[in-house]
Amino acid sequence: MGFQVLAINPGSTSTKIGWFDDGQETWHSTVSHDTAELAAFPTMADQFGFRMAAIERACEEHGDHFGTLSAVVGRGGLLEPIPGGTYAVDETMKAHLRRGKPWEHASNLGGILADAIAKPLGIPALIVDPVAVNEMEALAKVTGLPELPRRSLVHALNIKATVRRAARDLGGDWRKMDFVAAHLGGGTSICAHRQGRIVDTNNANEFGPFSPERAGGLPAGDLARLCFSGRYTLQEVRKLLVGGGGLVGYTGESDVRKVKALIAKGDESAALAYRAMAFQVAKEIGACAVVLAGKVDAILLTGGVAHDPDFVAMVAERVQWIAPVLSYPGEDELTALAEGAMRVLRKEETPMCYGDIVRSEG
Repeated sequence: MGFQVLAINPGSTSTKIGWFDDGQETWHSTVSHDTAELAAFPTMADQFGFRMAAIERACEEHGDHFGTLSAVVGRGGLLEPIPGGTYAVDETMKAHLRRGKPWEHASNLGGILADAIAKPLGIPALIVDPVAVNEMEALAKVTGLPELPRRSLVHALNIKATVRRAARDLGGDWRKMDFVAAHLGGGTSICAHRQGRIVDTNNANEFGPFSPERAGGLPAGDLARLCFSGRYTLQEVRKLLVGGGGLVGYTGESDVRKVKALIAKGDESAALAYRAMAFQVAKEIGACAVVLAGKVDAILLTGGVAHDPDFVAMVAERVQWIAPVLSYPGEDELTALAEGAMRVLRKEETPMCYGDIVRSEG
């Protein structure tokens, strides 16, 4: 029997669980949670026992037990800005995950659940490439207002895993290669990935292309007038930007398959919005190529929207002159988590200490 790894990815209405034997998936399960059940918990941290019970049931159903594990790895949540990589869960991290700032997110439970399972067994509890990964160069953070610097909020887990996979496919070392990587999901992250680091990114919630459910970059003056028009509260504006913007705003749908169905029925407005989303993605890829001074080994398209060959083709036709376009549809986050744990167990990577990093930068 090889190394046994349990990977945990808590989402807003589900908990995804995967069991891996020496890096190979044995089974995975997606446990859906009724929104009414979740509403009974005042905070995300209060869901701990509920989510743990779901994990225990899934393992029992598949005949696996915590006692055979070599490591437990959870989805990293909203932490202080940190470099990418694999981190050991420590007390500082757990405290920051519980506080739910700047906002609560289900992924904050990943490290807490991993630690609760691993600690009694004396095995590593880990997180890998959380959304808080911040490797942006100082130059990339400057905006036209000193009070509003750009922030890094990025689909780091899937992007880092895709970069590693592409480098293997190309026969190179990901730490010595340059990529433009685009995660195309409900939100869109497009990154300039230089020799192992995300040196620039759009921030999926604030800049860059609109996506199925996020507004992306907007005309600043018009947005300011909208905010002070008296028509919306702050929370309502936030909902417009994240959740009510993008394809949802134009078509009422966030599922690309449903948008494609509207287009097939002759909905010209939906077709224009879909083409515009591809156009904006291509423009952002071009901008990231400039960040890399045109030295791009490949352009990588990943995430759920990359399942659509029509969308991939619309993007590729505008950017393939920069570098080869490689498509890696979907996002296998459980596998990406398990790969991070395996690198630690095989001593290919030393887990970083979150507490030490935030204290040194604080």
